Amino acid sequence: MKAIVQDRYGPPETLTLTDVETPVPAADEVLVRVEAAALNAYDWHAMRGDPRMARLAMGRSRPRARIRGRDFAGRVEAVGARVRQVRPGDAVFGDLGDANGAFAEYVCVPETLVATAPANLTPQQAAALPLAGITALMGLTSAGRVEPGHRVLINGASGGVGTLAVQLATVLGASVTAVCSTRNVDLVRSLGAENVVDYTRDDFARDTRRYDVVFDLVGNRSLAALRRVLTPTGTLVLSGGGVYRGGSLIGPVGLIARGRLLAPFVRQRIVVLAAVPGRQHLDALRAHVETGRLTPVIDRTYPLREVPQAMRYLETEHARAKVVITV
Repeated sequence: MKAIVQDRYGPPETLTLTDVETPVPAADEVLVRVEAAALNAYDWHAMRGDPRMARLAMGRSRPRARIRGRDFAGRVEAVGARVRQVRPGDAVFGDLGDANGAFAEYVCVPETLVATAPANLTPQQAAALPLAGITALMGLTSAGRVEPGHRVLINGASGGVGTLAVQLATVLGASVTAVCSTRNVDLVRSLGAENVVDYTRDDFARDTRRYDVVFDLVGNRSLAALRRVLTPTGTLVLSGGGVYRGGSLIGPVGLIARGRLLAPFVRQRIVVLAAVPGRQHLDALRAHVETGRLTPVIDRTYPLREVPQAMRYLETEHARAKVVITV
């Protein structure tokens, strides 16, 4: 089968389309013929080995996972002996987590990480959902504890997670303020944002408005600036991704570490979000999609052979919404 393989950390040129063996599912795994995959900020971090501190987990000298990509959608080709939830021919989607492997014609995935795809989405739209959708869902519910009537600020509202978070926060009954650039103002308004802050003209941290929840998806502001716009007992959810700026030692880990250190000593809740892939969250996303409350937004699509170009666009150009690979 064809797959996008990487044997050393570096720029998009280190990604090559190569023939590799088609995987064989273990007893608790599903073999999926991939029809679409999606890029996330995680993917360029893994490609670059950036921040360098993260290489302790990803592989010190080279990536442990040779095939890039987490999010996928496709058809079940075969199942292991212990698989009970899906059958060959089923349309599915999922997030492979740190195992990676989605930028390929076939992928093996544990049954617990795959779910039936939304019936009203194309494979490209379904592939755009898993990691970004789970991050948005967990950030607003288990981490942010958003309730009807809450005022929610989303910093990075036009990105892959942000476009889904705006919609989900609206579904939860919140009043949403979205932070984005000028070209994305109309987009986030169309998704349900009541107020929009154009960061090229205004600074949300200098505004007099206060929020019950601030969901930070960029990691470009100080902890003090983010806390300043919270109510005295509000919640700050940290989940920064950002764009590539030449490499770093700790990147957004510095903000996250400071948040964790400060959290026990302030009235405001500071929560560092760790999105956990799994069928339960995928099923929740599917329910929102099939009832018309949630729609993934796609910026651009690329064929599998052009993953390097797609990755360069993602890591440097402030992609709006999702960048998707067709296989």
